[in-house]
Amino acid sequence: MQIKNYIIIYYYNILYLFTYMKKVVIGLLGPTLDRGLKPDRWSAWRPTVSVCQHEDLMIDRFELLVEKKFEPMARTVIEDIHLVSPETQVVPHLIQWKDPWDFQEVYGGLHDFARGYHFDSDHEEYLIHITTGTHVAQICEFLLTESLYFPGKLLQTSPPKRNIPGDPGSYQIIDLDLSKYDRIAMRFKQQIRDDISFLKSGIQTLNTQFNALIERIEHVASRTTDPILLMGPTGAGKSQLARRLFELKKTHRKLKGHFVEVNCATIRGDAAMSTLFGHTKGAFTGAVQAREGLLKTADDGILFLDEIGELGLEEQAMLLRAIEEKQFLPVGADKEVSSNFQLICGTNRYLQACAANGQFRDDLLARINLWTFHLPGLKDRPEDIEPNIQYELERYASNTGTHVRFNKEARQRFISFGTSGQALWKSNFRDLIGAITRMATLAPGGRISEAVVEEEIRRLMQSWQPAEKDKNIELLERCLGKEILLQIDEFDKPQLAHVIRICAASRSLSEAGRRLFDISRNQKSSPNDADRLRKYLARFDLTWQSIRDMIH
Repeated sequence: MQIKNYIIIYYYNILYLFTYMKKVVIGLLGPTLDRGLKPDRWSAWRPTVSVCQHEDLMIDRFELLVEKKFEPMARTVIEDIHLVSPETQVVPHLIQWKDPWDFQEVYGGLHDFARGYHFDSDHEEYLIHITTGTHVAQICEFLLTESLYFPGKLLQTSPPKRNIPGDPGSYQIIDLDLSKYDRIAMRFKQQIRDDISFLKSGIQTLNTQFNALIERIEHVASRTTDPILLMGPTGAGKSQLARRLFELKKTHRKLKGHFVEVNCATIRGDAAMSTLFGHTKGAFTGAVQAREGLLKTADDGILFLDEIGELGLEEQAMLLRAIEEKQFLPVGADKEVSSNFQLICGTNRYLQACAANGQFRDDLLARINLWTFHLPGLKDRPEDIEPNIQYELERYASNTGTHVRFNKEARQRFISFGTSGQALWKSNFRDLIGAITRMATLAPGGRISEAVVEEEIRRLMQSWQPAEKDKNIELLERCLGKEILLQIDEFDKPQLAHVIRICAASRSLSEAGRRLFDISRNQKSSPNDADRLRKYLARFDLTWQSIRDMIH
């Protein structure tokens, strides 16, 4: 029985070591209340020392912020803490400000300390002692804790009701509920502006609608972990925006995990299931070892599924459960795996039409469609072309170490072309990035000349002139999807593309039928053009209405 008791105690000790959270106090030395040089100091209540005297508040480490002129007092206070609480480690940090009542100076100093300090919230609990220091310092500590720069709780200590030597007084731990402090949050307007600028890569964009869109995205992203759907044409910046959202949340300590990006158009079938959800060893031929899967890799982070419209229906079903229940079953496993990630989706397809055609699950669309944002293409933001040109030149200089500029006339010529109807910007920012990179590389003496600009304009214009076959394929992929298009004979593709264009341009199914069967209908006594067209479209799982929805 005695051996059994020892074993139980042993395991309890092991459990305690793995679950124990160290308590760390961060506080300022108070030169008035902490008076620490004279022998009679023990006869009065001193807040910094008293924090470590409470029997029910075990402090493992005290991060003591000290103004340089009070270093002698700090040494005495540290010695006294060691006397009353030998197990408490005291780590002094020198701070310097000329005026402890200057809000800007004090906030800046504490803010710099918070940003430079390595917080380990998984293993340590932080208490921000706000009893010492000036009222300005206390307000700054409150604001920095409320905004999670100090990821902890407030610690308020009070003297005993009667001045009894050795009585540590009382303390209160305050866990801030941020939702109650909307007025205080107004003080962070500048931070919000900085966050919005960060999402735009610091580019001073001028398009009013785009600026309003980014402001709304910042507002939503800072307040929710629900799925976000980014819609827009290829090259509109969906992937870059998703990564910026992650970096912003990471900066504000709102997540701890990784950013995991998946292009759904590149994975199919069993490979898609394994890539996303992982697999066990021996789950299928070639599975020589277990794989965690990208959903698990994104735990406590962000999973960005680009081109989610390309994901198969089976994967969509498993993804829906993973979003709703935070659990999923790896391939070949009989035990579920949990992962708490935020989902951001990107697509250049109209998912509502895909759902109507059975290519995308209605229930998954409803789940990811809570916050949907449509990113405009570059052609729809002509006033933002000039600031993006400057941004790309700066990025080119950063990447290559070579500073390149436009001649005045060359710059005006390229901006005039870029904002005109001639510039299609089919691949959006990818086209612009490629153009700037080429011109900067070819610039003689680091100056982009008119000749270089004219050469680039000709190259862009040529790249934007696809063959008629390519136009047909683009239209059919939009309406049918790549997988279904692969099942259609080459003979049928031009005819089907022509029928789709007529349907899109007609006000009704009957009108489209009359236009398509204008010759043969005259040879019949009772033509039924609408029925003929309906049956033809049904061969490809299309309807006149679905075509109209997708094209318009």
